[in-house]
Amino acid sequence: MKEKVYLDSTVPSYYFDEREALRTFTDITRKWWSEMSGYYELHISDAVLQELNNGNYPRKDEIIRLVSAIPLLPLAPDLEQVVEFYISNYVMPRSLVGDALHLAYASYFDIQYLLTWNCNHLANANKRKHIRVVNARLGLSTPEIVTPLELFKEENNL
Repeated sequence: MKEKVYLDSTVPSYYFDEREALRTFTDITRKWWSEMSGYYELHISDAVLQELNNGNYPRKDEIIRLVSAIPLLPLAPDLEQVVEFYISNYVMPRSLVGDALHLAYASYFDIQYLLTWNCNHLANANKRKHIRVVNARLGLSTPEIVTPLELFKEENNL
């Protein structure tokens, strides 16, 4: 059985990013997508689609097409309460409700990995313990929150 990966909107966005300053991240994203994505069961949520649709950036249509075949997790009624608990317990500020939603989806649906390039509010070692503690209070699992760089399979060089 494949491990599950929840993609937040930064991953497909970086796949098509053309900014020179982000070229390394774009290259890593494309390499992960072409070489590793097939090893995992990928998931997104309506929150990802909303962020991608509401964004103002080049190649938006291509980004949306890239994720169009990825299954959407259903909107569970409890998710709003999870997001509110994250905000009230300072996991995420209210202004970053999208980040809280991504974490809530991945946690609620027991996804092994939340894949993101958001290293300020999600893939941040200083937040991991706090996220685990809050999720434990909620009775939820905590996904490994990683960047594509951290989710490559080890090559067997025998």
